[in-house]
Amino acid sequence: MKKFVMAAICGTVAGAVISTQVAPLLAQGAEKPASVYEQLDLFGDVFERIRAGYVEKVDDKKLIEAAINGMLTSLDPHSSYMPPDDYDNMKVQTRGSFGGLGIEVTQEDGAIKVVSPMDGTPADQAGIQSGDFITQVNGESLMGLSLDQAVDKMRGPVGSEITVTIVRQGQQEPFDVTMTRDTIKMTAVRGRVEGNTVVLRITTFNDQTFPNLKENLAKAVQDAGGMDKVNGIVIDLRNNPGGLLNQAIEVSDAFLDKGEIVSTRGRNPEDSERWNATPGDLAEGKPMVVLINGGSASASEIVTGALQDHHRAVVVGTKSFGKGSVQTVIPIKGEGAMRLTTARYYTPSGRSIQALGIAPDIVVQQPDPVPANEEDQDKAAAQTRSEADLRGVLSNDSMTEEEKQQYKADQEKAEAAAKLRQDDYQLAYAIDILKGMVVLGQDVPTNTAAVPVPEQKKSAN
Repeated sequence: MKKFVMAAICGTVAGAVISTQVAPLLAQGAEKPASVYEQLDLFGDVFERIRAGYVEKVDDKKLIEAAINGMLTSLDPHSSYMPPDDYDNMKVQTRGSFGGLGIEVTQEDGAIKVVSPMDGTPADQAGIQSGDFITQVNGESLMGLSLDQAVDKMRGPVGSEITVTIVRQGQQEPFDVTMTRDTIKMTAVRGRVEGNTVVLRITTFNDQTFPNLKENLAKAVQDAGGMDKVNGIVIDLRNNPGGLLNQAIEVSDAFLDKGEIVSTRGRNPEDSERWNATPGDLAEGKPMVVLINGGSASASEIVTGALQDHHRAVVVGTKSFGKGSVQTVIPIKGEGAMRLTTARYYTPSGRSIQALGIAPDIVVQQPDPVPANEEDQDKAAAQTRSEADLRGVLSNDSMTEEEKQQYKADQEKAEAAAKLRQDDYQLAYAIDILKGMVVLGQDVPTNTAAVPVPEQKKSAN
């Protein structure tokens, strides 16, 4: 009997303990949905009051889209709602190709002006010229439209015809040009050779970036006379806002043989991912410099961080933007989408650059261009006169004609380098680093150092 009583008491006590622990949980579970529903009721009440009492008639769809966007933008600066039109434009940008004419245009005094036609495109084949003004598309005037609206009218399904009205300097009357739209691929990478250095300018990370990189690198190396003639490669990522994560990984992998490229960590540990480099280096081990500035963000910082952490490249310029988060585009009902921040990314050394940016190994500011007046130009010309300019000068008898021609060619290269320092000081500095590495036959140490901006003469006129 005593055992039964004790068991009953213990059971009662246990029940009391369980009830004190579970009851609050049940209460919390009951309160949470009620709180959410109350907030949704509040939203509905505000929505109805706006519809009924706002000074002007409102568009219900726009109100709801604004509410969704407000919810997303309150999370962080990079989460947002994309209406169907914006979502379509984003897909075009990330694909890097669209149905169109193949012209780069700008807006000048409200008119659409052709900057240049792209080689081999319908616009190029139809004879559209730089400086032409496009006033109408299929008989519809473009005056009063924004640049984006005008571009939208020129894009369309591949194979469809379009007639544009052109105003050209030197011709009295406007004339029509009919073209057939074709697939236009946006150029994400442009390559060129400066002296013995290959310069690859990457403007964005879309589906075309890595294919463009391979193509432009191969062409530039060929123009230089082969990889054995190349002293190094400059990757110019200045003012590149980023783009697709997979393209940043492929570009980094192009110059790394092994090791981690980047890792991402989401809210849940199981969502973490890591990407590693595969064997193969498109630069064949040639020294590299990466140029960055405050406009280099996101995917640009992934590439820079990977090459910097593996000591594959010297980073030159100014601190990058500091966007260390990854956004996932999620299609939603109504053909729109939301851009939601889902992870942070980390460089191979495990550092997050979120809100900090990547510090260059060598800090080089880009000086503001200051045009020289005629007096300064005359002084500079006087300072460049030498013995060879004097009347009756003795000839040089220690060099053959071939050696003299080579000497003149070297001088011309040096003058071209000096001109580049005036046009783009940061790029010229990057090229000088590669020249120095070749001369010394060793790598440049990657300790951070500040480089003073060259003093410029300013006119007091």
